[in-house]
Amino acid sequence: MKRITFKLSSLKLSNCKIIALRLSKLKLKALKLSTLSLALCLVASSPAIYAQNTSATSISVKTETGNIQVKTIAQGLENVWGMAFLPDGSILVTERAGRMRIVSAAGKIGEPLTGLPPLYAKGQGGLLDVVLAPDFASSKKIYFSYAEPAEGDASELNSTAVSFATLNGNKLENLSRVFSQQPKINSSHHFGSRLVWAPDGTLFITLGDRYSEKDSAQTLDNHLGKVVRINADGSVPQDNPFVNTAGALPEIWSIGHRNMQGAAINPTSKVLWTGEHGPQGGDELNIDQAAKNYGWPVITYGENYGGGKIGEGTHKAGMEQPVYKWVPSIATAGFIFYTGDKFPQWQNNILLASLKEKTLVRLVLDGDKIIKEERLLKNELGQRLRSVVQGPDGLIYLVTDEAKSKIYQISPQQS
Repeated sequence: MKRITFKLSSLKLSNCKIIALRLSKLKLKALKLSTLSLALCLVASSPAIYAQNTSATSISVKTETGNIQVKTIAQGLENVWGMAFLPDGSILVTERAGRMRIVSAAGKIGEPLTGLPPLYAKGQGGLLDVVLAPDFASSKKIYFSYAEPAEGDASELNSTAVSFATLNGNKLENLSRVFSQQPKINSSHHFGSRLVWAPDGTLFITLGDRYSEKDSAQTLDNHLGKVVRINADGSVPQDNPFVNTAGALPEIWSIGHRNMQGAAINPTSKVLWTGEHGPQGGDELNIDQAAKNYGWPVITYGENYGGGKIGEGTHKAGMEQPVYKWVPSIATAGFIFYTGDKFPQWQNNILLASLKEKTLVRLVLDGDKIIKEERLLKNELGQRLRSVVQGPDGLIYLVTDEAKSKIYQISPQQS
């Protein structure tokens, strides 16, 4: 019998009949013609399909500290903004359009939860961040931020608000608003907003300047362009820095911000860090401290869209410098300090989601200084990244801000 070899990678379905005909002329006895023809056709047609499916669910990515595995665990959501792990391993997620869902540990997407308040879901507004209450195990309370419309004839006005509710199955019950940014503005931009629990049980809320009201970020008579700090019940902590300042809103913690969509507590120093969008360049990471002024719009490393100077320059006495900045902008979103045991080489590194650059940024710290930056997943995923969280399993979970959002799980590459 003649020896025949086929280059299967170049084999086309249209050639199947030709192959079958040639095989029949050879009068192969050890193999039935129909079986061999079918097998060859299946092999020829399947590599691209199998590769596509594998690529869509799990990929290996090389990093400076070793390979990681990136696995799709859920898809079909819409513009996911925030996510928080529940004790059973499922994930509470918010969709900016105004839906909150529970995604099971197996990736099954639940129906929208009922009981949300009225939302302003336009532009950058809608349902935003979500966190569990520190006492969730007993209280079942969750806290979430959202764009809140004004009531009645002023419904075009809106601002960032925060409420809590009791999670009961697929329902939110006992809804209570604990904060509402003042004043309300006719704008669909710059809502903030990340929610972060401080070690003392108070809640930090990051707030945008609403785009059209940037000068208000420098005054104490409003919540625009501010970090605020409240107690869990919405009352004002009496050690807030401006409680006794005449004319100041007592919730204010720090001022001079543009649009903060990232925040986390440094696990070493126990101090709040915030990340904010610059206008066209000048994205910032700040060590956010009580009563400090972070400069916007007086000082910035950015410029007007289309070009043109903003403010007085990059430095001014009495105004803080960022601990790290990006020029040009990468559009910083959510970030964490990694503290798990699955990536020991990333201990206390910052992992930051980028919208514009579609990359996961890893930042290495030496004390409070950032000494190294690595950008990951831009080529492999190529999607706007909104939030990153550390799971109870020590793995990393990443969500995309797309019309068809996905949740990814990042784990170490198994050797």
